[in-house]
Amino acid sequence: MIRLRDARQDELQSLTELCLRSKAIWGYDAAFMAACRIELTLRLDDLRSTYLRVAESDTAVVGVAQVKVVDADADLLKLFVEPDQLKSGIGRLLFGRVADQARRAGALRIIIEADPGAVPFYQRMGARRAGSSPSGSIPGRMLPRLILDL
Repeated sequence: MIRLRDARQDELQSLTELCLRSKAIWGYDAAFMAACRIELTLRLDDLRSTYLRVAESDTAVVGVAQVKVVDADADLLKLFVEPDQLKSGIGRLLFGRVADQARRAGALRIIIEADPGAVPFYQRMGARRAGSSPSGSIPGRMLPRLILDL
């Protein structure tokens, strides 16, 4: 059984490592992953300025999602699942929960800058392609941009 809860300060480092493990499933090399580390690092301020949820199976954390709501826009900053738990429904559960939170906070849409490999997942969640955005980690790299109307 999967339980969703708020992230805790004492697990920010392990959540960061989960994000990195999950990002690595797309086959990126060590240099690429090192360049992504800063952007994928969760910090104490994230607990105060964003909505940060974890998925837990028994006592093990198996997923994390982070969304920041500003006015009518909710930016999905992170959604990562442990590699051995992919396609188990955890990503769908986390995405649904952050979408509900964004809606309750007054957002009208979720903006997603996705890894190219994750685009089909977000499309299954109902998001539509809406151009591209520059990567925050890799200069010159463009990421697919998707929008989900809430």
